[in-house]
Amino acid sequence: MAQQQLPTFARTLDASAAAPSIDVVVPVYNEVGSLTSSIAYLHHYLLERFPFSFRVTIADNGSTDGTWELARELERELAHVRALRLDEKGRGRALHTVWSESDASVLVYMDVDLSTDLSALLPLVAPLLSGHSDLAIGSRLTRGARVVRGPKRELISRSYNALLHATLGARFSDAQCGFKAIRADRAHELLPLVQDRGWFFDTELLVLAERCGLRIHEVPVDWTDDPDSRVDIVATALADLRGVARLTRDLRTGRIPLQRLSVVGSPPSFGRQVARFAAIGVASTLAYAALFVLLRFAMPAQVANALALLATAIGNTAANRRLTFAIRGSSGVVRHQMQGLIVFGLALVLTTGALATLHALSPHPSRALELAVLTSANLVATVLRFVLLRGWVFRARRSAPR
Repeated sequence: MAQQQLPTFARTLDASAAAPSIDVVVPVYNEVGSLTSSIAYLHHYLLERFPFSFRVTIADNGSTDGTWELARELERELAHVRALRLDEKGRGRALHTVWSESDASVLVYMDVDLSTDLSALLPLVAPLLSGHSDLAIGSRLTRGARVVRGPKRELISRSYNALLHATLGARFSDAQCGFKAIRADRAHELLPLVQDRGWFFDTELLVLAERCGLRIHEVPVDWTDDPDSRVDIVATALADLRGVARLTRDLRTGRIPLQRLSVVGSPPSFGRQVARFAAIGVASTLAYAALFVLLRFAMPAQVANALALLATAIGNTAANRRLTFAIRGSSGVVRHQMQGLIVFGLALVLTTGALATLHALSPHPSRALELAVLTSANLVATVLRFVLLRGWVFRARRSAPR
């Protein structure tokens, strides 16, 4: 897939400065009337109430009204503010460019009008800094949000998100709220795949993140519509519809190489791993027992045991991969299942040996006794399975986020 040439910065960041925890990017175009007050308020809020190191990056998209000069002045006056200038317009272009170059751990984006209450910023970035989530979005459409805007914008917003759910299978609630964050390592994986450089950038990034199995954290926000907003709603809506059509086509035809991404979630603690594995093990054992009883009516005990164990082993590996060890995406799934089948083979040897021992001691045991022996053997095999899955099958995949 051909990539667009990124514009160059008019001014680069000081490489000697310590990398901040977050980089708050504020894209602007001809905002001379509101830039100073908004950036000054944001900077003051972060200094006084935000517990992590930060940088505010003003990304000017080729303004023609003196916005760039104001941005440079703010850079000189405020210690944690940087100003960058791009020659071309486009919110997505600004975010793509700055996020690609930033040295911060978490990359944030917000609109210059500060329509979203800044009290939502810490809940937005905290799960990313801890490694619990990969992306975070402010949502005006989820429970707990307080929104002040007209019925026209409300209808357009809800209709657009309903369209995304219907056409692209999106599960996030609000694609276009100008209040988002992403871990830098995830951004560096996803940004080369995002084509749009305009308003559809947000949606495309979120859809691709979901398709890769990344975890998206949603924060209900207090949001007040800017009555002086100069966004052309009709033009933006048409551009978004074209973006939906293009992205739907690209995903259907495989033009976006999602399979090359290696998506690894932050592993739960050992205690949670044990608890989740135990719950999955109980469910697998019950499924195995039911399947064995059904198959036993039509075939010998050893064959019924092997088939029941094989079916539940495949499901068990898939469930533990996703839930116990927090591995998402398709990368490595075949290898994990093959290694899981080796573990299944060891469990089969254990349960088969137990069944053979039973038949040697009692040539004609009852079905209930067979089931009891096999269930006990399966519990032992479950412990062995956890040890092997954790220490061998998924060991290389349990690294914490960078």
